[in-house]
Amino acid sequence: MENKILIVDDEPDIVDLISYNLKKDGFRVTTASDGEEALNKIRKGKFDLVVLDLMLPGIQGVELCRIIRNDPKTAGTPIIMLTAKGEEVDKVVGLESGADDYMTKPFSAKELIARVKAVLRRTGEKAATEKIIRIGKLVINKETFGVTKGNTPLELSATEFKLLLYLVERRGRVFSREQLVDAVWRGEAFIEPRTVDVHIRRLRTQIEDDPANPAYLKTRRGVGYYVDVNS
Repeated sequence: MENKILIVDDEPDIVDLISYNLKKDGFRVTTASDGEEALNKIRKGKFDLVVLDLMLPGIQGVELCRIIRNDPKTAGTPIIMLTAKGEEVDKVVGLESGADDYMTKPFSAKELIARVKAVLRRTGEKAATEKIIRIGKLVINKETFGVTKGNTPLELSATEFKLLLYLVERRGRVFSREQLVDAVWRGEAFIEPRTVDVHIRRLRTQIEDDPANPAYLKTRRGVGYYVDVNS
């Protein structure tokens, strides 16, 4: 599943340029023309990265960046500040407000794409090294191999834990049964792809409020399984 990017800029030409190039490179794109609209969309949905203009109508880019960073639900969202201001003091202010990277206009679309990919890669590597992962009501402890739902410890087998962790760490990506067998049951002989279905069903009975209508472990019919990025 493609990474979802929010572009926040009040210049239509800039928005069109960035949107075109991001979509061309396989990203899903949502746009906002002012700070209030952006904040509303950020609070309603989950984005993998925000391209944020410094000078905006209403809520300014620096203020919006701080709001994103101060909200536990959005604090980890990567932000690339994009602005016409190129003075060193502006870059410092942008980075100190929580931006992960900073680009000045005019800019190269290819460089922006490269920076988006670099920031997403760094974010993914950081997530992979975290010892505690929180997703919805679930807390996954990679050191103790424990999972709790709310305050209730779950009794997962070692294989169920590995399967859940693999999908959670790659949230949003869809994996076929064969890919999951290779990743989770690596080296074990005579594992049928349908074994994945059995473990997914067992996991759902423990982590889902309604296993028949899962909020975490979802199925992409005809393709495979994934953990929803909006979980």
